[in-house]
Amino acid sequence: MTNHPHQPHLTRRRLVGTATGAAALAWVGRPLATTAQDATPAAPLVASPIPLDPGNVAIDLPIEPVTLDPALTYDANSWSVIHSLYDSLVEYDTNGTLRPLLAESWDVSDPLALTFRLRPDVTFHDGSPLTAADVVATVAHTQDPETASQAASNFAVVTATEAVDDLTVGLTLASPAPYLLAQIAAYLAIVPASALSAGIDLSAAPVGTGPYRFGGWDRGQELRLVANPDYASGAVKGWPLAETATFRFVNDPSTRVADLLSEGAGIIRDVTVDDVGTVEGSDTASIVVAPVSGLLFVRIATDTAPFDDPRVRRALNLAVDVDGIVATLVGGSGQRLATLLDLTSLGDDPSLSPYAYDPDRAIALLAEAGLGGGFETTLEVTTSDSQVIAQAIAGQLAAVGITITVSVVEKAEFDATYAEPTAAPLRMVTWTPMFDPYSLLGLVVASDGFLSRYANPAADALIATGATATDPADRADAYHQLGALLHDDPPAIFLYNLTARYGVANTVTGWQPRPDEYVLPVRR
Repeated sequence: MTNHPHQPHLTRRRLVGTATGAAALAWVGRPLATTAQDATPAAPLVASPIPLDPGNVAIDLPIEPVTLDPALTYDANSWSVIHSLYDSLVEYDTNGTLRPLLAESWDVSDPLALTFRLRPDVTFHDGSPLTAADVVATVAHTQDPETASQAASNFAVVTATEAVDDLTVGLTLASPAPYLLAQIAAYLAIVPASALSAGIDLSAAPVGTGPYRFGGWDRGQELRLVANPDYASGAVKGWPLAETATFRFVNDPSTRVADLLSEGAGIIRDVTVDDVGTVEGSDTASIVVAPVSGLLFVRIATDTAPFDDPRVRRALNLAVDVDGIVATLVGGSGQRLATLLDLTSLGDDPSLSPYAYDPDRAIALLAEAGLGGGFETTLEVTTSDSQVIAQAIAGQLAAVGITITVSVVEKAEFDATYAEPTAAPLRMVTWTPMFDPYSLLGLVVASDGFLSRYANPAADALIATGATATDPADRADAYHQLGALLHDDPPAIFLYNLTARYGVANTVTGWQPRPDEYVLPVRR
């Protein structure tokens, strides 16, 4: 690929500017706009000011999407492909600021309504115009029980969606939902109504409005994209990096590094601590480190013994040396969390202290719970998450008498069995983004959450308050209370906030990491 002198280069050992100091947390607790006038102004629709680089940019991801249906996509690897093909109504930019994308503006002045005005002259890849009917159809598709979307409950508050006119769409809400814009950004990539009504297989023939068009998919190997020459929203999302882009699915971290250093890949995800020196010692690539709006935790199923006893769950938290894991296995990039609200979450309470590493106290609590002789259980982890970290957790739990079998499963199976009562009681979860905590809390912690195996009526009440309070201060207060409650009645082993580590070829210019951890083949 050709370098453009006026574009910023990614330099060795560079810590992305947004990753340092207060700028790293620029999106923390930011209240969403309450009226169309309060929203960040829509960027104009203009053609790319930068000529496309000829050729191809290849991106190595650890796992492959199961589908290209946005309603059935739930992780940053899959979202990297989805948001290259499709656009949402709104978008979090690289600074964590919520901005209009397909929407020109939005209005939430009525707490029981959310109205979007769409940009004119936006077209899908098949040449058809974007209209309000496409938004109505996409919402209906996500909510349809036959779609079986895990994100459907995020939109349960939407009781009606109406095309007011070709460019205006109105959502009627059952209750105030200040979290809804954050859900729309991640989960509601717009699909043409014509494709949904015709029953088109979105994996075989996806049609979006995004910076790239679908070029082909060799399952198990790679997915190819072609730059959209008509893309006009690059001022928000970014402009295509090259004429074509290839997502390759490479589970082994060392193979990803080899691809990067042999110039077979331009960007790779999840460089391990052990491989950082190899990349930094090369003349062809750099390491880029950036904060992520997300966290790592071990979800504990409280609907099965002995985890129905909070003493056992507290013991698990006391038995894991999170600071040691961060220092030795994550390169020091992470901070131990006190609850399921990370450093970028609305309502994070810095006065709430994380569990100390205290294996002796853990052993005592287990004895109080009648488990002085220890017990056996299973910890499930996906092929894309760090099995080294899972094994370290298992080893530390073994030291207090809990024998752990680490079970490694494919991501699709992992996602499909969250709430299954026969599934492993412990599962290591990476959750992004956390711009608004409702998605995690409503899905995983609330007793009626689609992915939940935890029940606490007091927690349910605070989650409901945090979901419906229209004053950001009231939401933050509810989440402060919830954090303290979850600390004492833990639904998880609280681990640490996430930091992303990428390998980027020196020939790739203008690419920037994002706090939602999508790897999009675009430049700014």
